[in-house]
Amino acid sequence: MSKIIRLSVILLVVMTAAAFARVSEEMMAEEDMASSPSIAEIAVDDGRFTTLVAALVDAADLVETLSNDGEFTVFAPTDDAFAKLPEGTIDALLNDIPALTDILHYHVVSGEVYAETVLTLNGKSVETLSGDSVVVKIDMGNVYINDAQVVMTDIAASNGVIHVVDTVILPTA
Repeated sequence: MSKIIRLSVILLVVMTAAAFARVSEEMMAEEDMASSPSIAEIAVDDGRFTTLVAALVDAADLVETLSNDGEFTVFAPTDDAFAKLPEGTIDALLNDIPALTDILHYHVVSGEVYAETVLTLNGKSVETLSGDSVVVKIDMGNVYINDAQVVMTDIAASNGVIHVVDTVILPTA
């Protein structure tokens, strides 16, 4: 066999192997995301979001939305964030499902917005699932959604991403 033919065969084998490797990596990444937990499952399993989970499941029944296919970004307040609310606020919200649903939707943005993108949104408004907008602010290296500081970013889920906030984000009047 001539050197040119051997080189052509070797090149073809290398290119084919590279193509199979790339397709295999893409398929594995898709399988990893499909097998990773949903936003709702992460919130339930984490332990820092029991109040949020109670509101999602028991009061507003939004856990189905955050378990389904789709891409969402959730600014998830911790139990400590809910504890900062004035006394009686949580009970009042649990008894006013439309208001609770609006507040929970105010913490969710359609699409996946990772920290890298959030950093490009300084001073910009972002529409939430409630139809109202939140404002992204960066101050002294800290990121805020309205007045809630983002304290942990990019918790990847099969249907989006979670950013943990230290304060419940309330719509402004």
